[in-house]
Amino acid sequence: MIDLMVRIQEAKAHINRHLVEVPEIGLILGSGLGVVADSIESPVQIPYKNIPHFPVSTVEGHAGQFVAGRFMGKKVIAMQGRFHYYEGYSIQDITFPVRVMKALGVEHVILTNAAGGLNPDFTGGSLMLITDQINIMGVNPLIGPNDSNLGPRFPDVSNIYDHAFNQKILEASKTMAIDLKQGVYFYFTGPSYETPAEVKLAAMLGGDAVGMSTAPEALVAAHMGMKVTGISCITNMAAGIQKTPLNHAEVVEVAQRVQSTFIRLVSRIVEIA
Repeated sequence: MIDLMVRIQEAKAHINRHLVEVPEIGLILGSGLGVVADSIESPVQIPYKNIPHFPVSTVEGHAGQFVAGRFMGKKVIAMQGRFHYYEGYSIQDITFPVRVMKALGVEHVILTNAAGGLNPDFTGGSLMLITDQINIMGVNPLIGPNDSNLGPRFPDVSNIYDHAFNQKILEASKTMAIDLKQGVYFYFTGPSYETPAEVKLAAMLGGDAVGMSTAPEALVAAHMGMKVTGISCITNMAAGIQKTPLNHAEVVEVAQRVQSTFIRLVSRIVEIA
C-alpha cells in the first residue's frame, strides 16, 4: 500500500497543475447544494476521476469535481460532491480529500450537508449551524498508524466546530434575517435511513440532526489543525417524526428549494472567514 503522505503529495501535484492561486478556504458541498460552486469566479474544474488516489462520487446530486477560483473575494476550492462510507470506500479514503485540501494550503474548511431533523423546532428547509457532533458508529478516520507530520496521535476535538467563529456566523445571520438554527449533528453510516428507534436514540443522546457524512471529514480537519464550520440543510424530519416515507429525491428537491438562502448564508460565511 502506498504511504499516505505519498498519496497526498501525488494528488496535490495533479491539482496544483490546474490551480491559478493557492486556496485558503475549502468548501465541501452536499446533496443538492453544489450550486454554490456555480458562483465561483474564473472557475477551474478538476474532475475527481483524474486525480491520483481519489475515489469517485457515486451519489445522485453530486457532480464529482473540484471547482477552484475566487468567491466573495477569497481564494477557494470547492468539492461538488463528497464521498461516503456507505459507498464502500474506507473511512480513510472518504476523508482523503480533506487531507489534500490541507496540503494545498486550505486552513478553513466549510462542510455542508443535507440532513434529517431530530429537533422538533426544525422543519424541512431549516438551516442548522453545527455546534458539535456525535459519532458512535465505531468508525473513525484516525484509526491506524498516525503520521505526526499530519497531526497528533490523540487530537483534542472539544472545539471541533470553532465556537468563536460560529458566534460570528450567528450574528451575521441575524443581520441577514436568516433563521439559522443551532444543533448537534449525529452521524450514522447509512445507506439505509435510520429506523424510528435509532432516531429516538439519537435524539435522546443529544442529536438535533442526523446524516451520513461530515463527521469523519470534521475529525480529519481537526486532526490537522484546520478551522471547521458546518452547515446542515434540514431536508426532512427523520423517520418516525416524518410520517411519509423518506427518499433521496425529496432530499435533493428540498435542498434546491432553499438554495437561494443557503447561497446567501455560505457567501457571508466565506466573506467573514
